Amino acid sequence: MDYYVYILSSKNHRVLYVGVTKNIVKRVYEHKQGFVEGFTKKYNVKRLVYYEVFDNIENAIAREKQLKAGSRHAKELLIETNNPEWDDLYSKITE
Repeated sequence: MDYYVYILSSKNHRVLYVGVTKNIVKRVYEHKQGFVEGFTKKYNVKRLVYYEVFDNIENAIAREKQLKAGSRHAKELLIETNNPEWDDLYSKITE
């Protein structure tokens, strides 16, 4: 089973959110629909701009913690290196 670490962004890129899940399609859909109470709903963070795939939950959680502990600049560089236009990647994962 795969596990995912993902970064969501607000439309204007001002707010970033890092999460981990075993079902990225379902989880991002929940964020997009506002089903997830809390930070992402409050700040309208709905755009999937980055994700990584792991084969075990321990590595995924470790990576999530690493990203959360890192600077905003480091997250922006990661996104811009892999997704320079900050496109919403949700359609890519649902194909």
